Amino acid sequence: MTQPTTQPMTQPIGGTPAAARPARALPPLMSLSDRAAERLRALYDTAHAGQLLRVAVSTKGCSGHGYDMSFVGAPGPGDEIVTDKGVTLLVDRKATLFLIGTVMDYEVKQLEAGFTFINPNEKGRCGCGESFHV
Repeated sequence: MTQPTTQPMTQPIGGTPAAARPARALPPLMSLSDRAAERLRALYDTAHAGQLLRVAVSTKGCSGHGYDMSFVGAPGPGDEIVTDKGVTLLVDRKATLFLIGTVMDYEVKQLEAGFTFINPNEKGRCGCGESFHV
């Protein structure tokens, strides 16, 4: 007499087999606010013509990570190319997991102006706001 063979039946919670569910769209790596796109376009047209902004995340500050920005002449082998609102910027491939879903903005305050990041992956910032942790 042969033993019946049974395959374990796996079904995700919720009862819908994985094959029947549509794939969920991934959030964009980064996007730009209208102000950031306008400011970056102005920089590309003047002082940084022929260059691209490269965004990276480095180890620094009291919370562990900080945003680094630099202008480069061409994409490197480890750069992701992001185009939003007709403006292109580069993201260091090592920073992608830290930046998924991030919106880059440009703020003008009474005594300062600069690019800021609205990052859904941040769990907190240091007191001065220069570094973050995930």
